[in-house]
Amino acid sequence: MKKITFFIACCLFSIINAQEISLEIFATGFSSPVNVKHAGDDRLFVVERGGIIKVLNGDGTVNTTPFLDIDDRVTDFGGEQGLLAMAFHPDFANNGFFYVNYIDNSQNTVISRFTRSSIDTADPSSELVLITVTQPFSNHNGGDLHFGQDSYLYISLGDGGSGGDPGNRAQSLNTLLGKMLRIDVDATDAGNYGIPADNPFITDSAALNEIWAYGLRNPFKFSFDRTTGDLWIADVGQNLIEEVNKVDANSNGGENYGWKCFEGNSVFLNSTECSAITHQPPVAQYTHSSTGGCSITGGYVYRGSTQTNLQGLYFFADYCNDNIGVVEETSTDNYQLSFIEELSGIGISAFAEDVNGELYVVSLFQGTISRIVEDVLTIEETSINDIKMFPNPAKNNVTFDLLTSSNQLESIVILDIQGKIIQSQSSFDKQLTTISTQFLNSGLYIVEINNNKGDKSIRKLIVQ
Repeated sequence: MKKITFFIACCLFSIINAQEISLEIFATGFSSPVNVKHAGDDRLFVVERGGIIKVLNGDGTVNTTPFLDIDDRVTDFGGEQGLLAMAFHPDFANNGFFYVNYIDNSQNTVISRFTRSSIDTADPSSELVLITVTQPFSNHNGGDLHFGQDSYLYISLGDGGSGGDPGNRAQSLNTLLGKMLRIDVDATDAGNYGIPADNPFITDSAALNEIWAYGLRNPFKFSFDRTTGDLWIADVGQNLIEEVNKVDANSNGGENYGWKCFEGNSVFLNSTECSAITHQPPVAQYTHSSTGGCSITGGYVYRGSTQTNLQGLYFFADYCNDNIGVVEETSTDNYQLSFIEELSGIGISAFAEDVNGELYVVSLFQGTISRIVEDVLTIEETSINDIKMFPNPAKNNVTFDLLTSSNQLESIVILDIQGKIIQSQSSFDKQLTTISTQFLNSGLYIVEINNNKGDKSIRKLIVQ
């Protein structure tokens, strides 16, 4: 496999986790891929915007026969239309059911169920339409699907498009647009699906019972943390701010994410109605002006086993500038957003999580699926890399065993993850040098060890 490496740099926002991130190309040859899901085995199913789903095997090969071809019923004029997402029923291995979200030939959203006909193919004629939503404009279709740990199907829908939500649909509870929906696909009390008894608006006669949360502009991608069950929603902003929302697994739903009264944490519309809402603020956000971004693509919390330093980080990207970023919970309910340097011209349309929790990046423009791999940043100089740093995590202090003559070392610098120097040591008259950490807040820090030859070793330090 070809390995393409992108370095994390201490520039716009921060260094994060003191490592390189590599994208290993896993498969190529897809046409405008926008969604990738697994079905409980080592295969990945690649959703192409034109209306085709392909099987990507665990060895990187792609089946010549599509898993599903519904090109004849999908509108794909580029942009935000097309076949947008799929999700497998929790009991897919036995019942063969999976669900798709697409824009039909009337340019409306359709949520449908299809049935597997063989291990690698589905029956296009098996479609059972669950929900059809009239789209007033061609953009802001949202479009993701996931089953939660409660076995209910969650569906993200944008506000119906144009700009500035002219119909105030995201704040209205009598439309499904601008919402996160939650339905029971194993019941039929609402037609071809059911309404969970604990949905937050089920007793509100003025609200649609399918609504789980509202006030969203264009939640193009969302996901569940496979370990905690927490819900992460990346909501595309208007002209200023991209936001990441997170709701704990024990939420009862009903959150109002604020659009169009708020864009991120900033007021978008001053009105009496907006002053009365209870706004669920994002856990992280970034601005267009400071990053050059304009459209967030949500990913997953890394819960795999092979990339140990990525554990617990939520990955996202910006579709416009191809920056990959992470959100880290540095302490309880405190989150830090950091970016990887800009990639070039790949158009990150989605992330993917395989059955083992490993993460992948999906390129719309290049038609590739690439695996995310970590590489620890070190300089291959024995005189500098043999220095021991302990304990890590540290509580009151961190000690460096220099192991070499002290005159080779120039400095030991501790930085926060914004790249700000917190502490620095430049005198080394003993083999053991101890730096106090008792005045540092708990969280992640970067340690730079420099020698007088210009060599550098960068390490991660966790302060408890």
